[in-house]
This record gives sequence, structure tokens and C-alpha cells, in this order.
Amino acid sequence: MATQQGHQEQLGHVVFITAAAAIGGFLFGYDSSVINGAVVGIQKYFRVGSVETGFVVAIALLGSAVGAWIGGRLADRWGRTRTMQVAAVLFAVSSIGQMLPFAIWDLALWRVLAGIAIGMASVIGPTYIAEVAPAAYRGRLGSFQQLAIVLGIAVSQLVNYLLARLAGGDVNNSLWGLQAWQWMLGACVVPALLYLLFASTIPESPRYLIAAGRTKRARAVLAEVEGPGVDLDERVAEISRLIRTERVPTMRDLRGPALGLLPIVWIGIVLSAFQQLVGINVIFYYSSVLWQSVGIDQSNSLLISFSSSVINIIGTFIAIALVDRIGRKPLLIIGSVGMAVSLATAAWAFSYASGEASALPSPQGPIALVAANAFVLFFALSWGVVVWVLLGEIFPNRIRAAALGVAAAAQWIANWAVTVSFPALAEWNLPLTYAGYAFFALLSLLFVLRWVRETKGRRLEEMG
Repeated sequence: MATQQGHQEQLGHVVFITAAAAIGGFLFGYDSSVINGAVVGIQKYFRVGSVETGFVVAIALLGSAVGAWIGGRLADRWGRTRTMQVAAVLFAVSSIGQMLPFAIWDLALWRVLAGIAIGMASVIGPTYIAEVAPAAYRGRLGSFQQLAIVLGIAVSQLVNYLLARLAGGDVNNSLWGLQAWQWMLGACVVPALLYLLFASTIPESPRYLIAAGRTKRARAVLAEVEGPGVDLDERVAEISRLIRTERVPTMRDLRGPALGLLPIVWIGIVLSAFQQLVGINVIFYYSSVLWQSVGIDQSNSLLISFSSSVINIIGTFIAIALVDRIGRKPLLIIGSVGMAVSLATAAWAFSYASGEASALPSPQGPIALVAANAFVLFFALSWGVVVWVLLGEIFPNRIRAAALGVAAAAQWIANWAVTVSFPALAEWNLPLTYAGYAFFALLSLLFVLRWVRETKGRRLEEMG
């Protein structure tokens, strides 16, 4: 009985520190999508057009690429928890800066800083969780990061909706001395300070402690997270051996005959690109503007954005439940078919809007709303989760870290391209823009059928 109680206490402690680390994922989702509610306010406040708007929204993604690039190096140099603290401070400072901009270029600079924090959080959270989670629970605890991201997206849309309601339904209305959109961008300071608090209380990763020569502290942390039954001497020796024998892969290791890279690296790059080219982040960055462009008022458009983020959470839970049951490839196929159909349906419905900010007629209006949310659901239960699972599995051990870095960079670049281009494309031809996303969803289906192998039930050591 005492042993069982001790095990539950140890597991509860691990869940707590994992959840604390996953607050970085929450901030990742929150800070990425909070701009959705502020886009119209920024356009009116600074009197800028679609090109400038797309630039300001998308520039955070370039910062994210930088943050992801340096995050791992800082974590190895300063430690996992110290790097979390730095990311938390960047989140807090950039939120205040975005809330109080004096020019459009000033806002863009603060969004770059926010992007750096997002990129750091995207790599440090999964790294820390993998290093503290016991092997028996690593998969489930690792899913905390993705769950935290979609929760962050949902909460940001709820906060945006509530602030808009308090401001009388217009984000440019005054609220407590500032315009409502400014409070939307500044609200991220609250979870940022919580992240800083928790990052200052959770233990450092035992792997980093051993690499830094702090073996005594590493033994104490291992005892906390793996329980009293573990042989601490053996675990410390095992981790030490792995650290000594590891060789960091380089870009040279990725060279191959297929346009300069190994075929498996190209598969990872294309998977990452398709995850973004279907236009999913248009929903999370611009849906408020999108719905207003077809005649829905600001307050209701923000409520629709919140409902889409809730559907995103539901789809993520479905993916977590099914990915080890039916496999990675079947989920991708289901997702690609569902996304292609729903995006094509949305494109058809949007073609019935005429003039500027004109309401969609019935039944095209309800059909567009259902199609957009169906797209979010199909993405969340497939490509949203499965691509990250596959990227952790498909690469051989000797190149995994470097190949993951290249694939992640491709994802940030594709995300940036879609995000920066959408305002101008939508202004030019919204139905054709959505038809383009549907075309990429169809291409993703053909790519999965031809090139993606199932990894369910296979050991990482089998990947070659």
C-alpha cells in the first residue's frame, strides 16, 4: 500500500513538472494566434493595407525560426529551466511592447521578439519533458505540449471575444485607456509571468545536470521523477555513457542523391510544408478578418474563431486517442481527404459573396461556416498531431536531430509564406485562394499514398 502511494506521489510530481514546462506550449499557441482578434484594429489604427498587415502578422514566424534555431543551443549552455525563464521574460516584454506600439514598424519589431520566444518554447518544452518523463509515461506526457498549444489558441480567442464585447463589439473602441486590440496583445503577459514562476520552481533536467558535472543534484532529481525503486548509480552511469558517445549530426550527414539530400529528409520536408500549405494558420491568424469580409460583425466573428479553436482541441484529443490504434498513415489519408473536401466546399461558398464585406446568402453562409470548422477538425485529428509524431520517428538515429531541424525550418518558412500572402490573396480573390489550399490538400493525399511509410509499432532503431 505504501509503495503504491509512493508511486502515485512520484507520478503526480512528474505530471506537475511536465504541465509546468508545457506552459511554454500554451504561450506558443496563445501568442501565435492572439493576433487574430487584433488584425482589424491594427489596420484601422495605423491605416495600413493588406500587404503591411500580412507583413506584421507573419514577421513573428521569422522570429520563431530564429528562436527555434538558438533555443536548443541555449538549453545546452544555460540549462533547460534557465532557458525557459529567458523565454518567459521575452514573452512578457514583447507582450507589453505589442500593447503599446507607436508605429507599425515598432509593432513589427515587438512581434519578432515574441516570435523568438515562441521558437524557443517550441523546442525547450518537448526536450525537457522527454528528459524528465519516465519511459512508461513518456508518450502521454509528451502529448502535454501539443495539448497546451491548442489550449493556448482557444484561450486567446476567448479572451479576444470577451475584450471585444467589453469594448462594445469594436476592437478600436476605448477600453481602460487603450483600444481593445491593444489589451488583446498585452494580455499574454499574465501567462508569461506564470511561466516564469513555474520555470523557477521545477527541477533542472537530470541529463543537463550530468552533462554539467552536477551528479549529486542529478541523482536527487532522478529519485524524484523515477521513484525510489530505481538504481540511481546505474541510471547516472547510463546517461553519462550516452552523453559521451553521442555525436551531434550535421548538415553533411543529410547529403544524398535526391537533389542534394537523402530521400527520407525530403519526405520530412514535404510533410512539414504540406502541414502549412493547406492554410491552417489562416484560420488561427485571420479568421476574424475572413468572417468580417463576408458580412459577419466583429463580435460574432471572434466568437466563431473561439468555436474553431475548441474544435481544434477536440480534434487533437481524437488524434491522441487514435494515432497508436489505427496508425499514422491512415490518419493522414483521412485528414487529407477531409481537408480537400471541406476547403473546396468553403471556396464554393465564398464565391457567392459579392461586393465588399457583403453577407453570404443562405445556404452558402452556414455551409461556409461548417466547411471551415470541418477543415479545422480534419486537420487537428490528422496532420496537426501526426506530422510531429512522424518527424520524431521516420529519420534514422544517426541523422534525427539535424533532419528534424531542417524539417522544422521548412515548416516555419511555409507557415510564413502562407501567412504573409493571405491578406493580399484574399483581397484579390478569396474563393480562388481557398481553392488553392484545397489543391495542396489533394496533393498531400497523393504524397502520403506514394511516399509515406507506416511507423506504427516499429522501433526507432528499425528506421533506416
